[in-house]
Amino acid sequence: MKATSKIKKREDRFEIRLSGSGGQGLILAGVMLAEAVGTGDGKNVVQTQSYGPEARGGASRSDLVISEGEIYYPKTMKLDLLLALTQEACDKYYPDLKENGILVIDSVMVTQVPTKRYYGFPFMRLAKEEIGQVMVANVIALGAIAELTDIVSRDALKNVVLRRAPRGTEEKNQKALELGMAITKKVKKPN
Repeated sequence: MKATSKIKKREDRFEIRLSGSGGQGLILAGVMLAEAVGTGDGKNVVQTQSYGPEARGGASRSDLVISEGEIYYPKTMKLDLLLALTQEACDKYYPDLKENGILVIDSVMVTQVPTKRYYGFPFMRLAKEEIGQVMVANVIALGAIAELTDIVSRDALKNVVLRRAPRGTEEKNQKALELGMAITKKVKKPN
């Protein structure tokens, strides 16, 4: 597992793409992250989404543009962070990542990584084995992204995840978020 250092100074515009296949909860994850950044942290954020015609299994992505200032163009241009939960998503969207951008992959699902600089975590496997619910892999990934980038405060993200979690799954989602942060702390290189 290779890693880059934590973002210290961000440009005024930070672009994120959460990508994978339908049914992995990436649209919901994008909405949760946007809400946490916008309402919890008071930054400007635009969230857009795209998914294939298939309800499950088709391509799915959620894009976010985050800024302290005005967002004049709402679409991503060059990604600062790419989350790829499938090989297809990694292959398709890796070219959109900035040269020093952060690539985060599901290390079980993405086996042909196009760079040596990436963070790899078994999100789907962890969700199933540690939480007992594969559907929280998206929240584990959100925890990892929060820990890697400091783009969103932990409290704002936790509040939104708990508020948007389907009724009865709040505890599992909270554990998933904490797990994502914990696994990331173990691999980060010191500054």
